[in-house]
Amino acid sequence: MVGWISGVHLDNLGKISPKVFDGLSGSAHEQKAVVMHVHVKQGKTVDVGIVNIFEQGGGDTLTFASDGFSCTDVMVNGVKENFADYITKNDLDTKLPLVADYYGALVNISFQSVEPGAEVKFYAPVFAGIRYKHAKPISDYATLFDAQLKKNKLSGNNVLFSCNCILNYLYSGLEGHKTEPFVGPITFGEVAYQLLNQTLVYLEVHDL
Repeated sequence: MVGWISGVHLDNLGKISPKVFDGLSGSAHEQKAVVMHVHVKQGKTVDVGIVNIFEQGGGDTLTFASDGFSCTDVMVNGVKENFADYITKNDLDTKLPLVADYYGALVNISFQSVEPGAEVKFYAPVFAGIRYKHAKPISDYATLFDAQLKKNKLSGNNVLFSCNCILNYLYSGLEGHKTEPFVGPITFGEVAYQLLNQTLVYLEVHDL
C-alpha cells in the first residue's frame, strides 16, 4: 500500500480541514480515505521503497505512554518529563524528526508544533513501547537529500509512482529543482504500508 495524506496550504493549517475527493461521485470527505485497488499483470512484481536521509542520533532514548499525534509528557531514559520543556531545555532542532528503528526500517516522526509547558504535536503518530531518538544533525539538508536520490540509482522506467514530504520540499529548497526519476506530489505525509514523515516514497514494477 502506497499513497499520501491530503493537506492544505500551510497558511491555513488548523483553519481549514483537508479533504479527499471521490472522483466517481464527486463527494468530499474529511475523515475517510480514497483507495484504488490495482491488479498487477502476470509476470510482474511490485516493490515499495523509501528515501530517508535521517539516522538516529546518540542522545536520550524517548518513549511515550500512549499512541497519538500529540503528547504532553515523555519518558527520557525512563524518567518522566514535560516534552515541550525538554525540547526547549536541550535546544532540539525541530526540523530534525524523531527516528525509530521499526525492525530494521528507520521511521521518522516530524514535529508540527511545540507549545512551551504544554503540548507537542506531530505530523505522524508516536507509538507506546517504541524507542525514539532525536535525529542525528545533518550538515546540508539539500545536498544530503540529493545524494540519497543518486544513491538509489533507480530507473525512471520502473518507478510507477512517488510522493515526497512537504517538509523535504521546505527544508531542502526544492522549489524549481528536479528529483528525477521521482515525479509526484508534495504531500503532508507519505504512506508506505504506514504513515511516514520527511521521506520520499516510491513504487516500482519489475519483471519476475
